[in-house]
Amino acid sequence: MSDHVISVRDVTVTFGEAKALDRFSLDVPTGSLLALVGPSGCGKTTALRVIAGFQDVDTGSVSIRDTPVLDGKVNVPPEKRRVGMVFQEYALFPHISVAENVGYGVRGSDRVHRVDEVLELVGLSGHGSRFPHELSGGEQQRVALARALAPGPDVVLLDEPFSNLDAPKRERMRREIKEIIRAAGVTAVLVTHDQAEALAIADIVAVMHEGAIVQIGKPDAVYRVPVNRWVAHFLGDALILSGTVESGSIPTSIAEIETDLSDGTDVTVMIRPEWISPTVSPTGTHRVVDTEFYGHDQRVEIELAESADRVEALVSSLHAIHVGDTVDLEVLDAVVYPKAR
Repeated sequence: MSDHVISVRDVTVTFGEAKALDRFSLDVPTGSLLALVGPSGCGKTTALRVIAGFQDVDTGSVSIRDTPVLDGKVNVPPEKRRVGMVFQEYALFPHISVAENVGYGVRGSDRVHRVDEVLELVGLSGHGSRFPHELSGGEQQRVALARALAPGPDVVLLDEPFSNLDAPKRERMRREIKEIIRAAGVTAVLVTHDQAEALAIADIVAVMHEGAIVQIGKPDAVYRVPVNRWVAHFLGDALILSGTVESGSIPTSIAEIETDLSDGTDVTVMIRPEWISPTVSPTGTHRVVDTEFYGHDQRVEIELAESADRVEALVSSLHAIHVGDTVDLEVLDAVVYPKAR
């Protein structure tokens, strides 16, 4: 028995001459919350639709709990795949009650009990007699999740579930959805174009680009050690420098970066803004040319002494740094790639 609820292998989907998915493969571990994240048009929603059974494929296979649901011989219809789906627009039936919406896919004599159970799970006990238009956007989203959970699926798929909410509600709802999914003990796959959202909510982040997954791992791993320059820039701000290893380190315009690579190796160095630490000093060789104060932290733009290039540091708001200050710089962390990357 595999420890993966979903296994997708070498799926290709084309629309005309465009490839939406290009030999796409993915394993989703049991009990995990996995986020598929990537820019618009990279194939995220198409991948979700393939798993759910709403999208035909050119080639490839999908298994759920080791049972093939799509290959050259079988194509199990969506309603028989034991997959719950939360659509971007929620897709609630406006003319029936919340309880009827939630119980729509539930069969058997315990239907009423099951509806009450999942409404309590999503924090909507007592709302069963209301109609979707009487609920807020966040409440409608929880009804949609309750409906997906009610039949007891093997996996729940969520397509951009927070896109219709404003920023404060998005942050609150993603915390709530994460807690509900964990409380339900269900495996989930969430699609989002929002990098911060993916990093915040998921146990596993799969970064997509041009129809395929280019990196997958725990959120801190993909952020701190991106596999290439594209992933580095997609997941957050990144300073990219070039250099050559000399005596076990890489001289840069900011600082010396230690490395285990052989002397003479040409490299690319990736540094996040929060990995740059400026210290105000009257003898500092670099100059602060701009700041933006955010409350919890601040962005500091610094002109480098040697090159006059500018770099950005993200530092705690406790540090008193002002335009015109001279600073020394320390690099707290860096990722070093051989130049071929």
